[in-house]
Amino acid sequence: MLATHDVTNGGDGPVTGDPYGHGTHITSIAAGGAENAALQYLSIAPQANLVIVRAFDGQGGGRYVDVIAGLNWIITNQKKYNIRVVNLSFGSDAESNYWDDPLDQAVMAAWKAGIVVVAAAGNSGPGPMTIGVPGNVPYVITVGALTDNYTPYDPTDDRLASFSSTGPTYEGFVKPEIVAPGGHIAASMSSSSYLANIDPNSMSVGQQMFTMSGTSQATAVTTGVVALMLQANPTLTPDNVKCRLLASAAAAITPTGTLAYSVFQQGAGLINAVAAVNSTASGCANQGLNVAADLAGTEHFGGPANQDANGNYYIMNMAGGSWGTSRSGDGLQWSSGYAWNQGYNWSSGSAWTQGYAWSRGYAWSRGYAWSRGYAWSRGYAWSRSVPWWQNSQGSASAGAPTSILPWVPNE
Repeated sequence: MLATHDVTNGGDGPVTGDPYGHGTHITSIAAGGAENAALQYLSIAPQANLVIVRAFDGQGGGRYVDVIAGLNWIITNQKKYNIRVVNLSFGSDAESNYWDDPLDQAVMAAWKAGIVVVAAAGNSGPGPMTIGVPGNVPYVITVGALTDNYTPYDPTDDRLASFSSTGPTYEGFVKPEIVAPGGHIAASMSSSSYLANIDPNSMSVGQQMFTMSGTSQATAVTTGVVALMLQANPTLTPDNVKCRLLASAAAAITPTGTLAYSVFQQGAGLINAVAAVNSTASGCANQGLNVAADLAGTEHFGGPANQDANGNYYIMNMAGGSWGTSRSGDGLQWSSGYAWNQGYNWSSGSAWTQGYAWSRGYAWSRGYAWSRGYAWSRGYAWSRSVPWWQNSQGSASAGAPTSILPWVPNE
């Protein structure tokens, strides 16, 4: 471990513990050094260096001001500790456009600085438009979860987890971009932690291991894979890391070969660590976006998703004067007809016939924004007069709530 930093309640010192337990669980999945009885590592990237920043209290709650302070510290110390990827397994309700939210602004600043940001989609699925902050940031890698149905050696019954949040975002971006294992993941946790005490049946006291489900765990798996990619090729930019993850993913398909879930549920599909590390793809992610202009406030962006009169979400056809019309293609639409509780094969042989058109961004225009109205979960909108780096206790962002994602039953 290279460094720790605790910013809770305006703090500015080392991390002295993890009373909630979630941070230890996530860290041990992504880059822990623990081994099993066969001397096999239990984490994805056991050789990765760790920098731990604590921004949440002993019950998993937090404030925007603390999380933003933590991200600001990471950016400031990026070169000192060679920080290349940050795991954000937490979430908050979207209360405004992504570019007006101060936490989202801080996340965009990290991406602009060259740090790969991996964010949880959220545990509010399976309905559409349930992606929270900061997973709604179009630039970052947002991760949904699947479960193996407790049969790790039988991929045919693997399915999207029922809790995994689904896109699109309000601005029309496809989220999540990718899914990863997030069901009943066993990882390190102290038996004295808050989570171990509220769910003792999931705690293996002798081994100090806790079994937990969520997009948090899927995000940790993805963060570990990103670390492996950067270990293999340190020259990769955040956009190219994202591109290679998407290009190497395996979509869930039905027995007839059609896509089992829409792009709004599975993105590009299931993560493939080996294929991602070996991929040579480039230029297939964040096309049409400009994070510098977004942060400067000179230009903002929308994605190609829209909603029809029946409440179904689809990818718009932007070409040849057909702006706003439904783009045909298997998996490019979402409706309640998609089943989340059925197992499917995740096949690397399946290709998106429409390419990655759904991953593009476009200059924001009210002219093509949603055909139906959308109400925020609360009647609060952030003001651009509150910059993301304003960390004073009296700022408008200080009391804004965020939290570790809600606990969900194992599946």
